[in-house]
Formats: sequence, C-alpha cells, structure tokens
Amino acid sequence: MTYVTWKLSNFPENRVFGSGTNLDSSRFRFLMSERLNIAPSSCHGFIIGEHGDSSVPVWSGVNVAGVRLNDVNPDIGKDGDPEEWSTLHKKVIQSAYEIIKLKGYTSWAIGLSCATLCRSILGNQRNVYALSTSVQNLHEIKQKVFLSVPCVLGINGITDVIRQTLNDSEKKQLQKSAETMDEVQSKIVF
Repeated sequence: MTYVTWKLSNFPENRVFGSGTNLDSSRFRFLMSERLNIAPSSCHGFIIGEHGDSSVPVWSGVNVAGVRLNDVNPDIGKDGDPEEWSTLHKKVIQSAYEIIKLKGYTSWAIGLSCATLCRSILGNQRNVYALSTSVQNLHEIKQKVFLSVPCVLGINGITDVIRQTLNDSEKKQLQKSAETMDEVQSKIVF
C-alpha cells in the first residue's frame, strides 16, 4: 500500500510511509515486558519487514538497559531455545487474529498507533518507530520496495532510517520479504 501511495502521489519518499510493523513492535515490547516483569518502556526491540506472518523479529538487537538478551541467551528466538522466546513473536502474529475472532475487526490498537504517529509528526518529536519506507540499498536490498524498519519521524516525515545491525538470519528474512514484495508489486499496473 505504501509503494502504491508513493507512486501515485509523486511525493518524496520521506513524506510517504506506512504504519508497517509499528503496532507489532509495540506488542512485542509489551509481551517482553510481561515476561521480564518490567515496564514496556524499558524493553527495546523491533519487528521489521512485512506486517504479519512473515515479519522479522530482530532478536539480535533486543535489549534492556543496553544489555542484549542475545548475550544472556545466545539461542534467544531460535529453535531449541530452552526459554522459548520465539513464542513472543508467535503471540504478536496471532494477536490480530484473536481480536478479529473475538470482535470481528481490529481498530482500536491501530487507531492509537496512528494517533501516536500523528503526534510525533505534529510535535516534531523525532521518535523512532518501525515504519514502512523505501528500503532499497538497505541491508543489501536491491528492489524498490517499502518495508518496515526503524525510522525517525518528525515534522518533515521520515528524517532518518536507523540501520540496525542484523545477524545473517534476520538479513536473509528481510531480503526474502523484499523479494516477495517486489514480485507482488511487479503485477501492479499504473
């Protein structure tokens, strides 16, 4: 959707972005905070790429007070992790399906997320959110696609894209998302 909006609007890339995995990332941090019994604002981590089933949790960067959980548990998020941290990502993915099953639709969480993004723009807060933006040339992505990555958001839209240090698995998953998105986009006729 972000790519189509950008193509049709003729706006500069930094002025066209999507909510992407911002809500997924918020849910991820909330579930992490529950597991660790600390405030969500003290948990740092992002879900990047596409929203939903093929989203990429950046386990290599998850941290509390600068301490990477990957340093404490090198198997975090992987198959065979004795602490089963990967269940958090599965819960993030399933949360929307659960809400739809119970209510028939999702609206409140995405509404609140969008309101937060609007406040950030109007107040020029320059907070970092996981937003859908052009990722061409980021993490060796060659395609002109829009995927979610951490972005600084202010009055002029996206002012900076945070280049995370991804491990090989995370980078491959993100590149696969880019390939999939490019394949879908190639079928769009303008």
